Parts: sequence; structure tokens; C-alpha cells
Amino acid sequence: MQFMPEGALIQSAENRAALSAPESLAAAMAEGRILEAKAARCTEGHDLIVPLPCGEGIIPREEAAEGIREGTVRDIAILSRVGRPVAFTVRSLETRPDGRVKAALSRAEAQALCRESYISRLTPGDIIPARVTRLEGFGAFLDIGCGLPALMPIDMISVSRISHPADRFTPGQMVYAAVSRQEAGRVTLTHKELLGSWEENAAAFRPGETVRGKVRSVESYGIFIELTPNLAGLAEKKPGVLPGMAVSVFIKSILPDRMKIKLVIIDAFPDDDPPQPFDYRFTEGHLSRWTYSPPGCGRTVETVFGGEG
Repeated sequence: MQFMPEGALIQSAENRAALSAPESLAAAMAEGRILEAKAARCTEGHDLIVPLPCGEGIIPREEAAEGIREGTVRDIAILSRVGRPVAFTVRSLETRPDGRVKAALSRAEAQALCRESYISRLTPGDIIPARVTRLEGFGAFLDIGCGLPALMPIDMISVSRISHPADRFTPGQMVYAAVSRQEAGRVTLTHKELLGSWEENAAAFRPGETVRGKVRSVESYGIFIELTPNLAGLAEKKPGVLPGMAVSVFIKSILPDRMKIKLVIIDAFPDDDPPQPFDYRFTEGHLSRWTYSPPGCGRTVETVFGGEG
């Protein structure tokens, strides 16, 4: 059984076929399969109503999320699913005289299966798909399977520093991430290791070129310009240039031994371009160690998964 963030299965042929008729829904129940459909509304008792092609499903409040019954998860976790896909198992079916079904569903059971059979087995360095669900100043929350959350701290999103996760992500966005650690059932994710080393990113640029960048910070000694999410250079200060602006920059020099790129700002203007897709170097498998700094550099920047670093 494959476990994915909520919404990843809803349009699959297998999922649509399972929901299409009472017989196929009964087969999915017998197999214990996880299905998806959109929750249409939440009742005053906080039960989720899920329309199905062959009838209607109901997710009772205590089955709407893992932890609701125990009081460790608040009811906002239920209310926020209205209009969105929900993962569930089928607990029981009742066929009405008109041939339509009334199905008792459980999102909590789907989450328990996901945690036991997938999330609990993840180890630091495993690369997984995830969906961005919420952005806070300190980091991003992502769905790593059946609506179960994991945290990606802001400093693990990219090497180039950002002021807020919204500088990189938007809610609902599908991304790849690596497991940083797992403690007491809580998973922490990292992202920067999938976006390439300094050398890999710098290989796309040449001294003498003029390229587009984005201002990330203005310091007393210069202006940091992001060329890619994992590569930034330093330019001399220029009046009127502010964080968040787009710039055209002349590349003076690229210095691998010092891990530095020297830039000159040619022009600055509002950044009205849509975010570019991430250029992932890894989208599956496992990382044991990732080294960002180039060979021969005076300092080593790396991540050791499952260890210190």
C-alpha cells in the first residue's frame, strides 16, 4: 500500500474506480484500502460529510483525525478539511432501497495505518514527497501522508537565507523533502540538501555574465543576492536596493576555494515573476551524507544524516 499526502490519490484511476459503485467500494473495504474524496461539509457535531459517486460517506468526529478522541488534536483539524480531499478507510456500508450507499468512513484509521506502516519506518536521510499545508515564521508544516504533519524549520528550506517560508513555498504545493530526524513520533524535514551543492549551482554561471537575482538581505558591508535557492553572492551596497527586489547583476568573479561569488548590481526592479520550480538533484532514495562546500574550500559545510552535522 502506498501512502501519500492527502490529495495525491483523489484523481487516480484506481481511486475513482473504487468509489464508483457499491461493489467496488465493498471490495476496497474488504482489502482495507485507503481512498480519497472531498469533504463537502462539517455538521454541527463536527462529523464530516463526504459525497461519493455511489452514495454518501460520513466520517464521525472521533474518526476525523488521529488524536481527536484523545484530545491531543483540536477540532480545527476537522473544520479545515471542508472542501479539501480527505483520506479514509471504509468501516461499514449500508445499501439503501435506491441502490445508493451510506458509508461509515474513518480518516483516523487511515492515519494510523500510515503512521504504523510508513512514517514509523522512515529514517534520517530518506527522501519523500510532501505537501505544504501551513506556513509560520519559524518554518513550514507539511503533510507527509494521509494528513499527518511534519515540520520543516526555516533554516532547513534552502542554503540561501529567507525571511519567511512564504519566500519559498505556497500552501498546497507538492515538494520533495528528506527526513532530518524522528523523535517520539514527530518527524522533522529538511529541503536544502535536495537542491544541489555550491559547486553544482555555481556551474550554471560564468564570470562576465549579467544575470537575474533576488535581494535577500541588505547589510552594512554589502547586499546578498540570491542566484538560486542554494546559491547567493555579495554585491556592494547601492542606494534604493531593498530586500525582496529583483536585480540584474554582473558577475565579477566566482571563487570556489572561498565559496564566494562577487557581484555588481546593474539595476533593481520589483520582483513580479512567478516562483520557479525547484531544480531537485534528488527526488527519491536515501542520503547518508551531503556536502555543500566544494573540494579545496577552506571550510566544510555538510549534513550527516543520523549523526552530528
